[in-house]
Amino acid sequence: MRRRFYTLDVFTKTALAGNPLAVVLDSEGLSDHAMQMIAKEFNLSETVFMFPPKDHANRAALRLFTPATELPFAGHPTVGTAVLIALLDGHASSSFGLEEKVGLVACTASRISENEGEAVFTLPRLPERIADASSSSMIAEALGVAEDDIGFDRHQPLVASAGVGFNFIPLKTKDAVTRASIKGANWTDAFKVAGRPNAFVYTRETVEAGHHFHARMFAPHLGIGEDPATGGAAAAFARAFVDFEHPKDGTHRIVIEQGYAMGRPSQITLEMDVKVGALIAARIGGSAVIVSEGKLMI
Repeated sequence: MRRRFYTLDVFTKTALAGNPLAVVLDSEGLSDHAMQMIAKEFNLSETVFMFPPKDHANRAALRLFTPATELPFAGHPTVGTAVLIALLDGHASSSFGLEEKVGLVACTASRISENEGEAVFTLPRLPERIADASSSSMIAEALGVAEDDIGFDRHQPLVASAGVGFNFIPLKTKDAVTRASIKGANWTDAFKVAGRPNAFVYTRETVEAGHHFHARMFAPHLGIGEDPATGGAAAAFARAFVDFEHPKDGTHRIVIEQGYAMGRPSQITLEMDVKVGALIAARIGGSAVIVSEGKLMI
């Protein structure tokens, strides 16, 4: 059987930057094993498999796979698929629901050009703290940084989830973020509290003016090592931002830059609505560009 697919670069307006994504449009009849093997074949951070929605009021149902496992929710596949739908449907702008395992994700997407669009989605689940972070000494050893590198202003290590758990590790400088890496022996012990051992390291020092945080994301358990842009982590980062920044009531918009150390610069927009000091809603947005299209002979 021939199954149509597209690849896109997500959280960028430039092809060959951002985070690559594969989207398989004709997924009916594929087994879980087949989808996992196709994702491993593409060997990108994530591969999306589109199905007809269970509720016809929605646009599609999605299954999301990394090269190693399935995820209930992820940001760059959601943004990329929403942009692809807008481009294929030919609408200047449209709003629709995407069914993911985490729940219904409300999206708005718009066409910029024949191959480029932008999308924003509302978090289907507000982020929450899910565990206490490991000790700074364990984290420092696992990342290969000094213990004194960890923390800035009110920011301290935190474990949060908006559908997938992440360890958020604030580092004082961009240099410390650049030096961070997967150092081996105690990696799993240091970061298993997130459920899936990972580390989203970030700092307030940025490469580009107008951005708010510079980040890297390590996730060897997902089969991707380092991720160029992690929308699911940006979604959960709303918890860290509200807890540590103490924003005033209203809507706050920040840009997280990621992937620069990999030569895949990415920009993730996070919007948060705060009322009486509490996070009441959040949205993830960004651009995406179609890079290729083809057919799987499977």
